[in-house]
Amino acid sequence: MSAPAAATGTVRSPRRALVTVVAVVFVDLLGFGIIIPILPFYVRSFGVSDVYIGLLAASYSLMQFGFAPLLGRLSDARGRRPVLLLSIAGSAVAWTLFGLAGSVLVLFVSRMLAGAMGGNIAAAQAYVADVTPPEERAKGLGLVGAAFGLGFVFGPAIGGFFASDPVVAAARDVLPAAVPATRFSLPSFAAAGFSVVNFGFAAAFLEETGAPGDAPDPTSLLADFATVLRDAALRGLVVSFFLMSVAFSGVQVMFIPFAADAYGYGASETALLLTYVGVLGVVVQGVLVGRLSRRYGDARVALAGAGLLSVALVAIPLAPDLGRALVPPLGGPPFLTPELVALLAVLPVLSVGNGLLTVSMTTLVSTSAGRATQGRAFGVTQGAGSLGRTVGPPVMAALYTVVGRWSPFAVGAVLLVPVVALALSRVTGERRTVPS
Repeated sequence: MSAPAAATGTVRSPRRALVTVVAVVFVDLLGFGIIIPILPFYVRSFGVSDVYIGLLAASYSLMQFGFAPLLGRLSDARGRRPVLLLSIAGSAVAWTLFGLAGSVLVLFVSRMLAGAMGGNIAAAQAYVADVTPPEERAKGLGLVGAAFGLGFVFGPAIGGFFASDPVVAAARDVLPAAVPATRFSLPSFAAAGFSVVNFGFAAAFLEETGAPGDAPDPTSLLADFATVLRDAALRGLVVSFFLMSVAFSGVQVMFIPFAADAYGYGASETALLLTYVGVLGVVVQGVLVGRLSRRYGDARVALAGAGLLSVALVAIPLAPDLGRALVPPLGGPPFLTPELVALLAVLPVLSVGNGLLTVSMTTLVSTSAGRATQGRAFGVTQGAGSLGRTVGPPVMAALYTVVGRWSPFAVGAVLLVPVVALALSRVTGERRTVPS
């Protein structure tokens, strides 16, 4: 792959184009965040094993694995805008179907469709690369990461609101009998509604960047992976995205069951915890990453992020014991127990580590690829991440069920060791990528 060039898209205002695509990503992730607090409880409502929670998450990621490289490649050849519009419309259909699901099978079908449409993140990241010069790319991609964080700030809170008993009761009085009004369907319909609004916004304001025709169409998903993996600068990053995703899937999939089992929390309480994590993520990815990358370099930021994330993964299952051992009774509100205080202290480490690692590694991908192949490079690394989220959830759910609630988090920390090694090698200059 050629050295990256400065952004040269045809948008009238690169700054406005960046703000617009970040807004599109935010609303898109808002729908995803709305579903998170209800998903494990939705699965449990069908009377099946918790292993199905992992399998459902894996089905989403498996489809994202296949479609992220495809959508990234299509955005190189046909343009970012049509790919984003198509995927947003598909998300609206997926969330509607999710709310109407009357069986586990329909849940899987809807999540697979949502996963296919969720592959649009590669096109969105390539859009950012189109409208930002290399020296500003960490900041731009950090804003995309912040949009993710905002989706996790407001999404779970909105999902918890629509899943609450008063809202469900009010909806049953208003909606026709043919429309199901449950603590599972209402958040799903809300997510679909946000996708419809997002489609209208993107259709009205999202400009094309001038990417169509810049890149040739490769023949297949395997061709995309083979092309990227032949590039020494990108090969280690692809492997790292896979390992990061397997490691973090223990948090993504099993944190809500952990909070339910260790703390007795339901959808509303876990939604508040996820909102707390999301607020921290917005600050890290929207404010800190760009500044830290300019000062210390992306590789050093990635190294710090991987280390912090490893510590947090080890500490999460220990939080109740740490709270009982180290935190004295506070004498405050009854819900503010020592166990909760310890968890609230660990979660910022998780959020900071994940934010630093994800954005800095994504920036390294961008600065290692030429402009004409940004979509392909992002598609393959996102596809590798999706493959990790396909493998990880069922494995982590099985570990949680068979070995113990601590095991997914501990295994995740071990899987980050090679990522730390890669970041360290970049820091020492053995595999450093220097933007031209």
